[in-house]
Amino acid sequence: MAWDEWEQLKTGAKERGSTRMQLNHLADPIDTGSSTYGDLKVSNSDLVAIGKEAHSLYDQLWNKARVAQSTSESAAGDLAKQGFTLGKGLKHVAQRWDDQLRSLLDACAQISNHMHVTKKIHSGDDGYIGRQMSSIDALDAGFDDRAGEPGRKNPVYYPEKKH
Repeated sequence: MAWDEWEQLKTGAKERGSTRMQLNHLADPIDTGSSTYGDLKVSNSDLVAIGKEAHSLYDQLWNKARVAQSTSESAAGDLAKQGFTLGKGLKHVAQRWDDQLRSLLDACAQISNHMHVTKKIHSGDDGYIGRQMSSIDALDAGFDDRAGEPGRKNPVYYPEKKH
């Protein structure tokens, strides 16, 4: 960004009476109505709800789908013992069912675990970013040529010691 452009932005903010700078942020859609684009926003409650649903689906599949699979395997074995060709086909279907069920259970477990971990990892990110951005005034003063005489330490970072 050119230095002149930065100065224009600061002057424009002062004219609008704005005391804080917003970088890469849209106003809350609840306050301003809907917009055509914006940042991805997910709250911890959303992550918890997704993880809970994935865990619930996992439990239901574990309790109900495995029962259907074991029943099919048992029926396939009985049919095969009695000499029916259908037994071999049903056994193949039961094995495919088991493979697909394991894949689905793994996916549900990964989603549930990922939502739990994501919530923990990113819970402090917004606060950290806010704290970092609140120091923009000190950063601005550090780059302001008027903050000190050339060749001297910037008083923003090196205040004079009072005796």
